[in-house]
Amino acid sequence: MNSTVSTVIDNIAALVTNDPSSGDGSPLGLVRDAAVVIEDARVVWTGESSKAPATDNRVDAEGRAVLPGFVDSHSHLLFAGDRTEEFNARMSGRPYSAGGIRTTVAATRAASDTDLEANLTRYLAEALRQGTTTLETKSGYGLTTADEARALRIAARHTDEVTYLGAHVVPAEFADDPAGYVSLVTGEMLGACAPHARWIDVFCERGAFDGDQARAILTAGRQAGLHPRVHANQLSHGPGVRLAVELDAASADHCTHLTDADVDALAGSRTVATLLPGAEFSTRAEWPDARRLLDAGVTVALSTDCNPGSSFTSSVPFCIALAVRDMGMTPDEAVWSATAGGAAALRRTDVGRITPGAYADLTLLDAPSHVHLAYRPGVPLVRAVWRRGVRVV
Repeated sequence: MNSTVSTVIDNIAALVTNDPSSGDGSPLGLVRDAAVVIEDARVVWTGESSKAPATDNRVDAEGRAVLPGFVDSHSHLLFAGDRTEEFNARMSGRPYSAGGIRTTVAATRAASDTDLEANLTRYLAEALRQGTTTLETKSGYGLTTADEARALRIAARHTDEVTYLGAHVVPAEFADDPAGYVSLVTGEMLGACAPHARWIDVFCERGAFDGDQARAILTAGRQAGLHPRVHANQLSHGPGVRLAVELDAASADHCTHLTDADVDALAGSRTVATLLPGAEFSTRAEWPDARRLLDAGVTVALSTDCNPGSSFTSSVPFCIALAVRDMGMTPDEAVWSATAGGAAALRRTDVGRITPGAYADLTLLDAPSHVHLAYRPGVPLVRAVWRRGVRVV
């Protein structure tokens, strides 16, 4: 007995497929007057509404736009506490530094598992309401073997995209022995954390970990079956981007301070440059030059960097608007980078696009075009969200 149930969403004014062989032939594969057919968790057909096959159920989009669910490939949601005072001080003129992370570490260590999980699910739900259907999140606010492992265990209950970030900063108890902390991160802590994670990350930056330390940490992670990601070149020029390329990291994240050699290295690799404009917005820092990267042929992702210190936003639409206004991206490029680009940063082909075989992760906007995400910043345009074929918003 066939229990498959099919649903068509039709009367779509503009459908973003991210399939250049569809619709207008652009990278967005934009189809006008379109329809999508879903069976169970997957997309099975896209095209013009007039050609849609018969289905069991119908949803009328009423002339609105549909695009893939956003793929947020960089967040830090396993934390406790609040850094309102730090933000207030920074907006009053004091610069951001990596040391602020230690405030959250203290609060996170003191929190119960129940509190950490409640915080995580709160922000996952918040992101989902804004159209995010795939979300990566990291540890990094425990910095002990037990606290890092419990963070990852909790995260793995709620997302497939879990990243071990024991190498966020050197905790206070290792201030005089950073080499000892690297040994912990690459040894006992890695052993406890690897079973719960897919990725390993390191904050390669002055005040955190240098290039040699970062290489040792990422190499150990690869040997344990985790794939690298790198916090690279956020606060200053440094070795992070080229280390990411050298180790075939899925993404180099931030990419604010780049040399021509860094850009060339990214362009010649499959490492995605993940840009996080919420961080620049929240710290009044220099904007990444997305135009420079795109013109060089680098694959770019947009993500929120949602964290309690330097980018406390879960809104991908907000980041799209920032990228268009302040980073030189077109609306089409920003939407692609927040969907297909995020999927590339997670090395996923089953999300970030609306094509047969992909998961039916869809966002319906209360607008006739995806361009409204940048055109109407701050307006809650997400009207409905489907995740794996189920309407969840």
